Amino acid sequence: MSRTAYVNGAYVRQSEAVVSIEDRGYQFADAVYEVWSVFDGRLADLEGHLNRLERSLSELKIVMPMPRNALLVVLTEVVRRNHIREGMVYLQISRGVAPRDHVFPTNVRPAMVVTARPVDRLAAANKALIGLKAKSMPDIRWGRCDIKTVGLLPNVLAKQAAKEEGAGEVIFVDKDGFVTEGGSTNVYMVGDDGVIRTRDLKANILAGVTRLTLLDMVSDTGLEIREEAFTLEAAKAASEVFITAATSLVMPIVAIDGHLIGDGKPGPVASGLRDSYIGRARRTALV
Repeated sequence: MSRTAYVNGAYVRQSEAVVSIEDRGYQFADAVYEVWSVFDGRLADLEGHLNRLERSLSELKIVMPMPRNALLVVLTEVVRRNHIREGMVYLQISRGVAPRDHVFPTNVRPAMVVTARPVDRLAAANKALIGLKAKSMPDIRWGRCDIKTVGLLPNVLAKQAAKEEGAGEVIFVDKDGFVTEGGSTNVYMVGDDGVIRTRDLKANILAGVTRLTLLDMVSDTGLEIREEAFTLEAAKAASEVFITAATSLVMPIVAIDGHLIGDGKPGPVASGLRDSYIGRARRTALV
């Protein structure tokens, strides 16, 4: 079945969808994006992603291409047209199309693309039962990782290097030896004291929407979570390490740089939080 995309006001066959070669997203990575998980045909963490989208656009001085309610219609229509029950929706907004020049163009409309694809939840669940291996890498990304832009080349190179070594995710480490975040995820460790730790948002990391939901969830579980720095060595010595994102939900990490985390198997904290997150997402996903 041919997939359908939304491109600048029209729903088109994805195989026939085009954008201009002078789109600033293509030429300068002058664009932002968001990804929603879809459960039972509905969007998870809807408001959190919309809030972050508006913040990212504001930080780049790109205007919102349409009101929230209109955008929601587009997102849900792309889900419907692609018959997605379990999957992902991808949204990208660039500053627009203009003759190539570094400075912002005037009188230009933002360009918007929305696509959707199915996700094999069973395959993802089986992966979570095994856990991922991770590779640490120096964090060489730009100084505004808090903005969800499409400028992801350092992430691409790091994740490719990880893949070539049999790892499923990157763990970025700053110049002082502290973990920042993953290649496309937020990172957490569970210490011997049972406390969950994740880097605070002042450390040039992305404010993950799944992370935000998890922080809210943990307060209802009796677990303790702290937003504070921890070193790569502390992560390797932790009883558990896990990551979160809209794409991976909550995913255990069972080894870093070949060093086993705990007994090398997914632990009860990450596995329990994964189940809780999915349950919550299915109950609260909208439209």
